[in-house]
Amino acid sequence: MAKKSTIQTEKVNTYIVEWLKNYANKAKVNGFVIGISGGVDSAVTSTLCAQTGLSVLCVEMPIHQAESQVSRGREHIEQLKKRFPNVSNIETDLTETFESFKKAVPQTGEEAKISLSLANTRARLRMTSLYYLAGIHGLIVAGTGNKVEDFGVGFYTKYGDGGVDVSPIADLMKSDVYALGEFLKIPDSILTAAPTDGLFGDNRTDEDQLGASYDELEWAMLAAASGKTGADFTGREKSVFEIYKRLNTNNKHKMDPIPVCVIPEMLK
Repeated sequence: MAKKSTIQTEKVNTYIVEWLKNYANKAKVNGFVIGISGGVDSAVTSTLCAQTGLSVLCVEMPIHQAESQVSRGREHIEQLKKRFPNVSNIETDLTETFESFKKAVPQTGEEAKISLSLANTRARLRMTSLYYLAGIHGLIVAGTGNKVEDFGVGFYTKYGDGGVDVSPIADLMKSDVYALGEFLKIPDSILTAAPTDGLFGDNRTDEDQLGASYDELEWAMLAAASGKTGADFTGREKSVFEIYKRLNTNNKHKMDPIPVCVIPEMLK
């Protein structure tokens, strides 16, 4: 079901690095700030940014984070700092901030909705921290979303990890990101780890939340783009296609421009 990546990794790498460098120079900024999660997307994005030669600030922002995620993130940062002298890092532990927020807001209602809202709050606290650091260091925030997440199923937090200045890998499928990660020699611990957003303080994976793997969702995204419908499939393929279409429809509000109420000229 999965589509094997066919991108020309070396050429794609060079293209993205030049794109980032040109954008930063035109924007007259010093470089990039990136949240490091211990996942492949942030590892690839930070390595692409590092190759520009501009300042790159890698930020760890744990909030009751699983030790495995923390250790993978630190392994990547240490490797990156050894390879690129323009890379620095900082840890901003937001656990206490998150707990203070929980005490300040009401927590009455459906438990599942509260849990999801708090998970999204984690992402928004991290976004706020990245923009604070970007502001004081003259940097821009580099996003880590891939094509399946950003334009397929909308698997990100609006104004959280979706709040960025540039999106270097948002036109790459997840399989492309892995291919680029192998080319860039991202740590094996990251390349082999099950993807997770780490927003719930437990061990649930992205697949647990989405109901399908990225390989499956990538297949469904390509199938939908070619004009296929659920009626064209049976069994697991049909289930995955329906999962993709449901998520794509429900999360359109994230992927489409913010609706603007345009006042008719006759009323102005």
